[in-house]
Amino acid sequence: MIRVNKLRLGTEEPLEALRDRAAKKLRLQPERIEEIKLLRRSLDARDKSDIHYVCSAALTVRGSESLILQRAGCPDAAPYEPKPYEIPRAALNERPVVAGFGPAGMFAALLLARAGARPLVIERGRDAESRKAAVDAFRAGGKLDPDCNVQFGEGGAGTFSDGKLNTGTHDPRISWVLEQFAAHGAPESVTYDAKPHIGTDILIRVVQSIRREILDLGGEIRFETKLSELLIEDGALRGIRVTGGGKEEELSCSRLILAIGHSARDSFEMLHRLGVPMEPKAFSMGLRIEHRQADLDRTQYGRARGTLPAADYSLNVHLPDGTSAYTFCMCPGGEVIAAASEIGGVVTNGMSYSARNGENANAALLVTLHPEDFPGRDVLSGMRWQRQIERDAFAAGGGNYRAPAQLAGDFLAARPSAGPGKVRPSYRPGVTWCELHQVLPRRITRVLEQAIPALGRKLPGFDDPEAVLTAPETRSSSPVRILRGPDCTSPLRGLYPCGEGAGYAGGITSAAVDGLRCAEALLKNDLEEKR
Repeated sequence: MIRVNKLRLGTEEPLEALRDRAAKKLRLQPERIEEIKLLRRSLDARDKSDIHYVCSAALTVRGSESLILQRAGCPDAAPYEPKPYEIPRAALNERPVVAGFGPAGMFAALLLARAGARPLVIERGRDAESRKAAVDAFRAGGKLDPDCNVQFGEGGAGTFSDGKLNTGTHDPRISWVLEQFAAHGAPESVTYDAKPHIGTDILIRVVQSIRREILDLGGEIRFETKLSELLIEDGALRGIRVTGGGKEEELSCSRLILAIGHSARDSFEMLHRLGVPMEPKAFSMGLRIEHRQADLDRTQYGRARGTLPAADYSLNVHLPDGTSAYTFCMCPGGEVIAAASEIGGVVTNGMSYSARNGENANAALLVTLHPEDFPGRDVLSGMRWQRQIERDAFAAGGGNYRAPAQLAGDFLAARPSAGPGKVRPSYRPGVTWCELHQVLPRRITRVLEQAIPALGRKLPGFDDPEAVLTAPETRSSSPVRILRGPDCTSPLRGLYPCGEGAGYAGGITSAAVDGLRCAEALLKNDLEEKR
């Protein structure tokens, strides 16, 4: 096959139009191209009068590819040979256990199931359909379920997000992950869009489809089952204790992929108590900023978007005092969602449906924090800092899971807000207008005071005085790292710390990739032990 880059495609043109563009670059008749597969598509909106896609495609052509490339002399064309992901085979004497069914645990279990290992998965939350009902009830003003919410349950925290699949990593496993999402119901565009996304409404169905495949291959999944203890003997894992359905049970387990997510604080405390090696790590906290999507579209496209996708952005700023801030998990046409997982705490996150047709756009606006910034010096001090901020926000919001909010102009002027302007806050069960300097630590507000105007100079309108700030965003990543070696194993033999919660990923795709990496290591280590 031949890969051709820098193919131009109009926003209203069908993908088939790429055939003629590719043929022209290769100096071929279009009919000599037997097959064309889109590999990448990105929107170029730098020139507002000429918005278009830039694409890369793989071609199957009639004739000698090397001769065609030689004659074309095109710097944008080169040989292309896809490298399929190979599934290893298992020969385990004992079925492995996966704790957590977010992206990391799900893809670890999928690989283990396809390898014939018949994994057992335990997940403290419920299946996706039941979980959605619980999340909807909480957002409507109902009770919070600490074990089934935006953080816990089938699909993990990413299920109630924008379903973004782009990542800053360049692991060769990424293509396979995207292909599996598409095979299980995500749009095919996730395999080639530069900024792929699924949307919460579709992602809920996708994770259920992946679950069914794991079950069909002999795996077992126990929902509402929480890992409560590791059973250790002579420095090695020998079993686990789980709780579920009002009872406790001990399970034999010598190989555990620990994919518990970044919000499993009771699990972090248990691991710390048992002496499992961990360390504090840098993470970020801040708030959600909301603008009207129509305003953002006009800024990014120079006009109403029409048939163009809802406009997005990704911003960062390094400030003169050495601090920094950045936007994260930007949700075009989305909502700010209640993401608490502990009684008496308020947490925000962002979510979009596949159509991205909501009135507002929102993004996390985060400040990078390092262990030396934490109030304490022990391993779990960052986690406790998160918890304290969430409790302070709960009190500021009125003690009923309403989130504290403020207009950006009022925040910069350090005065309380009394109500919204043109941007209507989307957070449910609602917001309480206040002064966020009284909710967030000075270490965070001091950076945000500088960052908002600075980012407004990069993206006009970002510092709109009527933009809504909703706090706090505390769960962008894990505040700890569970140590592991190059073979993905903890010094506690048989334990494979995995994904975001263990501190080795930051998003759906990177977590899924880390799940594959840990499952591969488990199978490889087992084979080596048998030799």
